[in-house]
Amino acid sequence: MKYRLIDAEKDHHDVSLLARVLGVSRQGYYAWAKRGPSARARRDAELTEKIRRHHTASDEIYGAPRIHADLREIDGEKVGRKRVARLMRAAGLAGVSRRRGCRTTIADRRAAAASDYVDFYASEHHAANLGQIFRPTQAPLTPNWKHLPIGYHGRAGTVVVSGTPVTRPAGQYIVPDAASPAFGPSRRLDIEAEIGFVVGTPSALGGSVPAAAFTEHVFGVVLVNDWSARDIQAWEYTPLGPFLGKSFATSVSPWVVPVDALAAARVAPHQDPAPLPYLSDGERWGLDITMEIRLNGHLISRPPFGSTYWTADQQLAHMTCNGASLRTGDLYASGTVSGPHPDQRGSLIELTWNGADPLELPDGSRRAYLMDGDTVTISASARSADGTRLGFGEVTGTIEPNR
Repeated sequence: MKYRLIDAEKDHHDVSLLARVLGVSRQGYYAWAKRGPSARARRDAELTEKIRRHHTASDEIYGAPRIHADLREIDGEKVGRKRVARLMRAAGLAGVSRRRGCRTTIADRRAAAASDYVDFYASEHHAANLGQIFRPTQAPLTPNWKHLPIGYHGRAGTVVVSGTPVTRPAGQYIVPDAASPAFGPSRRLDIEAEIGFVVGTPSALGGSVPAAAFTEHVFGVVLVNDWSARDIQAWEYTPLGPFLGKSFATSVSPWVVPVDALAAARVAPHQDPAPLPYLSDGERWGLDITMEIRLNGHLISRPPFGSTYWTADQQLAHMTCNGASLRTGDLYASGTVSGPHPDQRGSLIELTWNGADPLELPDGSRRAYLMDGDTVTISASARSADGTRLGFGEVTGTIEPNR
C-alpha cells in the first residue's frame, strides 16, 4: 500500500486523497461523512440534558458526586460517576465542592481560594477572658458586645487548606520599656479554634439576608484555625482593628459537613438582653459541637461550640443587613470558641493567661506561645440523628521559621 502525506496546514483536502487515507472508496467516504451520531454520542447527549436539569435545580451547587446520585435515585440511570464528571466538564458545568467551597468537576483539583472571609467574636467566655487579661480593672465585655455580633472583614487570599505550613509572620510590636516599636518575627504566635460556615447560595447586592434564611444560603460547616500574632495585633489594632496580626494565614479543614447533617446537634442559645428584631428572626439555634485542640499530639483543650453566645444565623443576618452580598464560596467563622472552664479555652493566650502560666507538655517542654516546628491539630464531632458521633475531620498546621 502506498502512503501519501497530508499537509497539516490545509483546511480542506481532495475527497480522493481522504478516501485513500481512510482506505475506502469515494462513495464509502461520502457515506462515512454523512453518518449520524453514534449510539454512545446520542446517549451522552441525553445524559447531558438530565445533568443540566439537576444542576440548574440545585442553583448550580451540585457537583458530579451529587448529580450522579440524583441520576440514579431520581431518574433510575445506571451510569458511572466518571462519565458524569466527563459530561459535566464537556458542558462547562461545575458545582460547589465540600473542599472549602471551591468549584469542582474541573481538571485542576487544587483547593481554590475562598471568595470572601469574615471573622466574628461570638464566644462570650473568650471575650470575657481577653477583657480580664487586657482590662483587669474594667468590665470584661465592651458595651456593644451583647447587642451585635462583632466581626471584621478578613483576608480571603490567605485562607489555606489543612496541612499547609504556616510561616511565622513579621511585623511591628512593642518591646517593654522601649521608647519605640521594634520590627521582626512575631514572638507571641497563637491559635484560634473556630467553627466556619461556607456559603453555597449567593444573594443580591443591596439586599439583606434574614436569619430565617440561613439554611437557604449556608451549605455547611468546617473547622478553622485563625492563626494570630498577638504582639503584632496588640500594637496595630487601634483604631481600625486586626490587620497584619491576623491576615497571614487562616487554616480550614478540607471537608465540609452539610448543615442538614447537623439537625440533631442543634441547641437553643441563651441571650440576655433580647437581640434586636433583625437578629431574632426565625429559629435561633446553635450547634453542640465538641472540639479538641492538640499541640504536637498532646490534647490541651476541649472547647464546646454549643456555648457560644451569637449563632451562625444571626451572624449571617448581621453581615448582610447593610446590603453586602453573599457569593458562593464565602467563608465566615465564629471567632475563638471557649467554654466556662480553663480546659475549654480555644487559644493559647487564654490557656496560658497571656504567658503567665505556660503549658507543660509531655516531653518536658513548656509553651506560652507557639515555637517553630510546633504542629497544631483541631478536630471536632457532634451527635447525629442515629445517636452516633459525626466527625468533622481535622485542620492542622505546622509553624515554619520566618523567611
